[in-house]
Amino acid sequence: MLKKDNILKIHKKLKGKLKIELNDSLETKKDLSIHYTPGIAKVSEHLYKNPNETKEYTWTSNNLAIISDGSAVLGLGNIGPYGALPVMEGKAMIFKRFADINAIPIVLDVHDQKGIIETIKAIAPSFGAINLEDIAAPICFEVEETLKKELDIPIMHDDQHGTAVVVLAGLINSMKLAGKDLNNCKVVMVGVGAAGTAIAKLIHLYAPKVNLILLDSKGIISKSRKDLNKFKKDLLKISNKENVSGDLQTAIAGSDVFLGVSKPNLLNDQMIKSMNQKPIIFAMANPDPEVYPKDAKKAGAYIVATGRSDFPNQINNALAFPGIFRGALDNKVQKITDNHKIAAAKVIAGLVKKPTVDKIIPDIFYPNLVSLVSKVIK
Repeated sequence: MLKKDNILKIHKKLKGKLKIELNDSLETKKDLSIHYTPGIAKVSEHLYKNPNETKEYTWTSNNLAIISDGSAVLGLGNIGPYGALPVMEGKAMIFKRFADINAIPIVLDVHDQKGIIETIKAIAPSFGAINLEDIAAPICFEVEETLKKELDIPIMHDDQHGTAVVVLAGLINSMKLAGKDLNNCKVVMVGVGAAGTAIAKLIHLYAPKVNLILLDSKGIISKSRKDLNKFKKDLLKISNKENVSGDLQTAIAGSDVFLGVSKPNLLNDQMIKSMNQKPIIFAMANPDPEVYPKDAKKAGAYIVATGRSDFPNQINNALAFPGIFRGALDNKVQKITDNHKIAAAKVIAGLVKKPTVDKIIPDIFYPNLVSLVSKVIK
């Protein structure tokens, strides 16, 4: 593992992970007359009259903005725009490396819902799509929904939906291995922030009869709770039909699947042993999971996944977002829908031809991953 000093040294030497390159030469006066003055005026006049053709004449056909206010950076929390910028650059590298999309990192020193929405709307004409990143819940929900309604380009909050797609892909293969049907399973999830909310909704759309029990830091989300915000109340439409109350120990008894998007060391041996046969555990808190794989296996877990690359079955949203945005840009998709997400999850799951308990999800370097996912975003 690289030490902090070495990582800082590499980044200081690079002075950023990205650069801009030219698509044409700029060596002669003729080149200047085409790409700048006077020739560029012809293109500008044309787009003034035909703004719907912008993608045909500018780089918006193959670019997007990665936008964050740094309020919920994975594993680091609210570290603000300057702390978030290296993360956004890293995300941009993934877009370019795996999907050949020009992704521009943009961090905002504004943190209220209205300010974020107005800023993004103001700069939207420069981009072909918007990838929202590391914006804290519940603001992120309203930001995304408002932008999807008011802009005509693809908008996706990857912390929510990229994660949900890959979780669903992993569950599809886990069900095959365990010989279970998700519609007949009890699924317990701890953490109902951005990722947890999206995961719950996508699982329910894929398997409408699933028995979902959701928990936050205060216990099971139930109708008996008087402290729920409107987003958690909304989740009761798809979860906890029997209005069970209590803690994780109560919730997990007799369950088939545990999903964790919360904090380290929540799951103990007794809880795992109280689950149904062949328990499936996705412990996705980073960098330290809700339970470490070796401990979960020792307690009887059948399949264990985490968010880490140094354990089997990494639930990595980079399996989803490059292909989803590649398809959205190529196929001129204006809205990324739930059907797109489910289709992407099925494709990702299908890339593992013979799943095993230590291989329920493909690797990010799987050949043709992006192109295969992109084909179903249409």
